[in-house]
Amino acid sequence: CSAMPTFYDVGIAEQLAVTFAAGLATEGLTPVVAIYSTFLQRAYDQILHDVCLQNLPVVFAVDRAGIVGEDGATHQGLFDLSYLRNLPRLVMMAPKDENELRHMLKTAVGCGSPVSIRYPRGKGVGVPLDSEITTLPLGRGEVLHDGTDLAMMAVGSTVYPALQAARKLAAEGCGVKVINARFIKPLDEELILETAVSTRKLLTVEENVLAGGFGSAVLEAACDAGLDTTHLRRLGIPDRFVEHGDRAELLAELGLNAEGIAAACRRLAVRRETGAPPVRQTAR
Repeated sequence: CSAMPTFYDVGIAEQLAVTFAAGLATEGLTPVVAIYSTFLQRAYDQILHDVCLQNLPVVFAVDRAGIVGEDGATHQGLFDLSYLRNLPRLVMMAPKDENELRHMLKTAVGCGSPVSIRYPRGKGVGVPLDSEITTLPLGRGEVLHDGTDLAMMAVGSTVYPALQAARKLAAEGCGVKVINARFIKPLDEELILETAVSTRKLLTVEENVLAGGFGSAVLEAACDAGLDTTHLRRLGIPDRFVEHGDRAELLAELGLNAEGIAAACRRLAVRRETGAPPVRQTAR
């Protein structure tokens, strides 16, 4: 085939797009399917049966993931982490910025399995771009800020607000460890458990509904490892639809800007011990 990429526009036929991509994958290609988060829901059956069940190397570029603001309630991409996370064989990533997105796309194309990469609406953060695009270690997060009082594990577009919150708290004398999760599936369980044991207080941050999302995955991992989850808290979208509005104003209302995240950390930092058994790690 040609070295140049080929583009197919199937219009708003999302089910066709996914099945078409699955067909291309059976012929040795690695198609990238770019669809808004809120419209990818329409192709859920095709993602499950045509791609994941057959373990085909289709990459889903999940655009407009998170709060989209002026696009309106129908376009709020707040559910994809939840509706995709339960699918076997699917690798799930979320970059903190445009530079990491490039590395994730290279990683996804080389995975040899179904992959989703979610990224938000709007402009990039404005970070410098690496001259060389590399493959990321699968299922590994990165520590961006050290602290011992509590920890935050943020994913995707919430990473930089979490870093801003950590800097605010550092000025108040509270040391917060900030982790860029990078992967929703597979999770970096080693880093999660190590952090939960060392800090005893962990906050997850995501631009997704709390039900079944990234924070739920972290809770499940901690519970399965036998850890006390008394001081593990989740920050995300509550159980309601988010209406049309300015993105910055909506994030502030939902407590997902730097100020809201810092406030959630303060609440966690002052939480008293409740008599629950100490955090422990069982044999794995």
